[in-house]
Amino acid sequence: MSDFKKIFKNNFWLENPVFVQILGICSTLAVTNNLRNTLIMTIGVTLVTALSNLTISMIRNIIPRKVRMITQVLVISFYVIVVDIILRAYVPEVSKALGPYVGLIITNCIIMGRAEAFAQGNKPLISFWDGFTAGLGYMLVLVTVAFFRELLGFGTILGLPVLPDSFTKWTIMVMPPSAFFVLAAFIWIVRGAQIKKDIQTSRQGAQQPAQAGGDKK
Repeated sequence: MSDFKKIFKNNFWLENPVFVQILGICSTLAVTNNLRNTLIMTIGVTLVTALSNLTISMIRNIIPRKVRMITQVLVISFYVIVVDIILRAYVPEVSKALGPYVGLIITNCIIMGRAEAFAQGNKPLISFWDGFTAGLGYMLVLVTVAFFRELLGFGTILGLPVLPDSFTKWTIMVMPPSAFFVLAAFIWIVRGAQIKKDIQTSRQGAQQPAQAGGDKK
């Protein structure tokens, strides 16, 4: 169970695929001006990552090493096609709004990275968990960016008005460049907090041996 907790903590926060590893940036720019679309997109990425990890882990021992990357792409493509079909069937307006970005999930570095770095060498259940938590970490960042972009750009959350009519909408927030600014601010705040915590932890660790030495004397 400690391994599962460690994986969750790393993928969701300490080694978050977006604000630590800086992966999956293209979709951050493309879909985050609408919170509903972002939620559906990130749910799709999370499911694809988790199921791809599970499948690749289950067949890892029979995949020839020379074709493992091709096999991983085929597995990921299968699940992306399934997600695309479901979106077209049940939420066609969202599918149309996302356009080609659903298909481009195949090229998402996060999915390929988890498949190659984790699923290829670990058992199915923990590989599924790794993919699922990596997707949640991705979702955390994109949903946060989309929340502020939709709120300031349209005055709405999930399409529902939340700001008064007197509020002056920030036109730049509905344009792709704003995703850079919001994401950069998010990374700055979070990484600053992480680094500050690491420094405090290291100082506490250095003080404890010194105090222990003083007690012995």
